[in-house]
Amino acid sequence: MAKVSVGERVGERVNSAVESLGDYLKEQRMNSRLSLRQLAEQAGVSNPYLSQIERGLRKPSAEVLAQIAKALRISAESLYVRAGILSPEDGVGGSVELAILGDTGLTERQKQSLLDVYSSFLAMNDAHQHETTEGDGHG
Repeated sequence: MAKVSVGERVGERVNSAVESLGDYLKEQRMNSRLSLRQLAEQAGVSNPYLSQIERGLRKPSAEVLAQIAKALRISAESLYVRAGILSPEDGVGGSVELAILGDTGLTERQKQSLLDVYSSFLAMNDAHQHETTEGDGHG
């Protein structure tokens, strides 16, 4: 059995998250009766960029998601969950991610780096915990 790296697993999750995020954004935009151009203008992003996000070709930063959420009048947290930035389970690290995302002293790149490191630590600890709970082989 080939080992799958944390990066590969996260990559798979991000790809499916980005697709569902795009579908969700398009649905919210239609419900708000906004054209792609109108939403792009209100969110402060380019029309082609927003189109790529909706089609699942681009993964927007947390800052862009917050701008889109504000324009759509929906919670930024719901978009963060859709984008795979926040875990949907209550209490699973959400406050840490929200604190990172809300820190105005960090650049978007720094926020993303911290989120990546944080999620990799959680995944490592989770994997280690499963190894130790499956028994240590001593009789």
